[in-house]
Amino acid sequence: MIKDQEVFKQIALTLSTHFDGLYYVDIETGSYIEFVPIGILKEMGLPSKGKDFFKDAVKCAKKCVHPDDLEQALKFLNKEMMLDYLSAHSSHAAIYRLVVDGEITHLRHIELLSEDKKHIVFCARNVEAEYRKEEEQKKNLQSAELMARLDYLTGIRNKNAYKEQIESISNKIKSGEEVPPFGIVMCDLNDLKRMNDTRGHSYGDEALQSASRMICDIFKHSPVFRVGGDEFVVLLSGSDYKQREKLIREFRETSETNRVTRSGPVVACGMAIYHPGKDEDFEAVFKRADQKMYKNKNKLKSSKLIEDFRKMKEIKDPIPAERKRLLDAFFGAMCTIAGGGYVYLNDMRYDFSRWSLALVKDFGLDSEYMYHAESVWQDYIHPEDVDAYRKAVDAVLCKEAEVQSVYYRARKADGTYVLLTTRGFVLNDKKGKPEYFGGIIIPQ
Repeated sequence: MIKDQEVFKQIALTLSTHFDGLYYVDIETGSYIEFVPIGILKEMGLPSKGKDFFKDAVKCAKKCVHPDDLEQALKFLNKEMMLDYLSAHSSHAAIYRLVVDGEITHLRHIELLSEDKKHIVFCARNVEAEYRKEEEQKKNLQSAELMARLDYLTGIRNKNAYKEQIESISNKIKSGEEVPPFGIVMCDLNDLKRMNDTRGHSYGDEALQSASRMICDIFKHSPVFRVGGDEFVVLLSGSDYKQREKLIREFRETSETNRVTRSGPVVACGMAIYHPGKDEDFEAVFKRADQKMYKNKNKLKSSKLIEDFRKMKEIKDPIPAERKRLLDAFFGAMCTIAGGGYVYLNDMRYDFSRWSLALVKDFGLDSEYMYHAESVWQDYIHPEDVDAYRKAVDAVLCKEAEVQSVYYRARKADGTYVLLTTRGFVLNDKKGKPEYFGGIIIPQ
């Protein structure tokens, strides 16, 4: 049986390779020991081990943390405050400025609460080089022209540039000037709020960047603007205008494929073209495109709801939010040590699992989160290999979490079979009952 403490130790050791230093702290006693020495703090007197981490950390902070950051640092180094926060969020991260030999150095630290709620891992990383690089990038972006017309996240034109464009076109329309043929494609990224709420704003930012690339890749010869949080506008012109029907079909097909395979952004769109003599201004064209976009958005949402209803199995005991957060934390740690393989992890109490997005994409699974995933995954296994796969799974479950390897063929999204090696394991709870079943799947 794999002991909880041993699992956490392996995770901590793996994390240590990504940080300049790492301390392991016993919450009840306050005793601590370092896994990796934090050189910059060592110079300021933080021992490699001790009996009271919080007391020693406060002493070190008073010596080396920048005066303007000290209050914030001391507030979180208070044991009670730290435990209250970690009990609710499981982790905390902050950046402080240190003053070492008269020089300012930026340090990022992260605290992680172990599953047993009895230990904290304190990780630290010198991010001075990273900070200086970001500062340089900010300076470059602070030029008036860039800041006025470019969206900082996606690199495309922003709302300011869009307003200038529509004002120019509307003025020409109202004055009776000849306006070259143009159309508008209104685009909206689906589920951005849900992504931000459930997976964090960094994930949402990546989705926005992917949506921007998708729009620009299809409408290559037209200016693209980000006009809101999840909204984009394409001003169709030239060859894109002439091929607009073909391009809008391509765009919707790409979005639908992404929705079904979960391999990319799902973006609703609507298109309208300018009718000389009928449209009094740019806004009239925009409203028609916006209305069509919302029709497409509702269609995409309705399709998803119908599919989810048809595929849904009766869930008598849905996984609580806290258990899901714990599953995500273990899954993240596994991904760190997977070495390029696919990762899966199942909470056996609720039969709820999470799978690598790469596997979801490559094999065409419906989602990275699934109830009853075992029966779903078994449908992808070659019929001749199902028995061997089942025996291997049973061996893992019956031999007290002994790690087992199994070879079998599985069907990818394109219909071809690939040989896989899976190393599975079971983590038991404190009473010795299986609690998590997971593993790493490696294509051969």
